[in-house]
Amino acid sequence: MGAVIAAFALVAAPARAEVSVDINAGNVQPLPIAIPDFLANGGDPQLARDIAGVISADLKRSGLFAPIDKKAFIERISSFEAAPRFGDWRIINAQALVTGQVVRGGDGRMSTQFRLWDVFGGNQLEGQQFVTDKNWRRVAHLIADMIYERLTGEKGYFDTRVVYVSETGAKDKRVKRLAIMDQDGFNNRFITSGSELVLTPRFSPTSQEITYMSFGNEDPRVYLLNIETGQREAVGNFPGMTFSPRFSPDGQKVAMSLEQGGNSSIYSLDLRSRATTKLTDSGAIDTAPSYSPDGGRIVFESDRGGNQQIYVMGAGGGGAQRISFGAGRYSTPVWSPRGDLIAFTKQSAGKFAIGVMKPDGTGERILTEGFHNEGPTWAPNGRVLMFFRDTGGGPKIYSIDITGRNEQIVPTQGFASDPAWSPPLN
Repeated sequence: MGAVIAAFALVAAPARAEVSVDINAGNVQPLPIAIPDFLANGGDPQLARDIAGVISADLKRSGLFAPIDKKAFIERISSFEAAPRFGDWRIINAQALVTGQVVRGGDGRMSTQFRLWDVFGGNQLEGQQFVTDKNWRRVAHLIADMIYERLTGEKGYFDTRVVYVSETGAKDKRVKRLAIMDQDGFNNRFITSGSELVLTPRFSPTSQEITYMSFGNEDPRVYLLNIETGQREAVGNFPGMTFSPRFSPDGQKVAMSLEQGGNSSIYSLDLRSRATTKLTDSGAIDTAPSYSPDGGRIVFESDRGGNQQIYVMGAGGGGAQRISFGAGRYSTPVWSPRGDLIAFTKQSAGKFAIGVMKPDGTGERILTEGFHNEGPTWAPNGRVLMFFRDTGGGPKIYSIDITGRNEQIVPTQGFASDPAWSPPLN
């Protein structure tokens, strides 16, 4: 990834920002924020502009910030050290201002400094310097995360990656490879060759490891793959079909469904001992397990009631409680990292919807619906989802926040399905 070597605070910030975004409000109005081009002090002016551009794009995509058009700027920032002329920024209704500079050292390393200002309060809220060897895009994402956290009070999600299934070729001869990209669609690269069919990649909550299914000439296998080293390890070669492996919150277990005799049951697999434990035995099709963030419960889908619905049980198995009761079929439940919501796919009246509900089944809300939506995955802060949609030509990845008002396509190389969001990289 090109490690960020160091980060240094420029100033001590006040205990609480005067300007902020209330993300718990019923109808969040995006905060007007000004992000001028960063200054280039002995560095590349285009690189300085690009860093500011990535920060602006990250914040805009969140739906919580409205970057102001640079053509409206009155003051032209010419010094990083000097305080801005706050009156010039108040005139254009900027509530927050970000200034920065990029300095290239004699050793080739790049120092990126930024300051976040409260325009109406007339004071600095945050300041930081990052020193890195090469990965300027990651520095931009880290700065966007700091701004997001300072102004919302919650962790950002920009310094993350997404693994997904890349699909190329004719519709009846698709080659499926695992690919990984930054959360904004950049730095895309393939991590499997395409010689085997791959399905359901899932990130560990605690490391840059993924688990996924591979179907080659042998029985389906569950693999662990270290993204950084490329080391791959088979954790099981199971008879019959295996579906939807997903990590426990501590990264020590994988929950999955195994098919035997026409039915599938939920199992847990201890990654150290390789011991499997059967968690359900309903005689139905139980699949798509997902742990709660405290590790105490598992949500899954089952047709034990006649059609696909969502159930919750203890992580050790036992009795399960149905939590979905709306019209249609419910599938692919995923517990939010915050623990407050469960995302799902719902099929009803010929439409596929992505929605959320509380863990007890109350408060169901549909965020988006269309011809074919599927496979929700949570950002690590629990505020944004990605999913994939196929309108007939091929699947593409989209993001949407939990209000349902900020839906956007995520750029990928070719068709893409089954996204899985990483934990923060830092």
